[in-house]
Amino acid sequence: MGVAAGPIRVVVAKPGLDGHDRGAKVIARALRDAGMEVIYTGLHQTPEQIVGTAIQEDADAIGLSILSGAHNTLFAAVIALLKERDAEDILVFGGGIIPEADIPPLKEKGVAEIFTPGATTQSIVDWVRANVRQPADA
Repeated sequence: MGVAAGPIRVVVAKPGLDGHDRGAKVIARALRDAGMEVIYTGLHQTPEQIVGTAIQEDADAIGLSILSGAHNTLFAAVIALLKERDAEDILVFGGGIIPEADIPPLKEKGVAEIFTPGATTQSIVDWVRANVRQPADA
């Protein structure tokens, strides 16, 4: 990925009908406290809304949080929409209640990383810093 001015920009989103957003808010705050710009989209977002926000906000990454069990469908929809809108440079990562058996197929579809319960906020911050474009002043 290219080097752009300013801090890493991450859209944190809760796709689908899942109404549990505490984890997403914790991650959003951790990324913000680490110096990143975070756009939290709120609950019940469609893949179209998430991708639209990421493009509009010139995001470097999208972090999806799913506890509802719809991760296979919703993650794939976000990846497909990014491809359709020629925005594949936006990295997608996610977390939530995702069975270990579902992780390899999600990565094959283009999800860069999956964080399961127990992942520390520091490990997520470190991963984003290591895998998303670096700010010009880094």
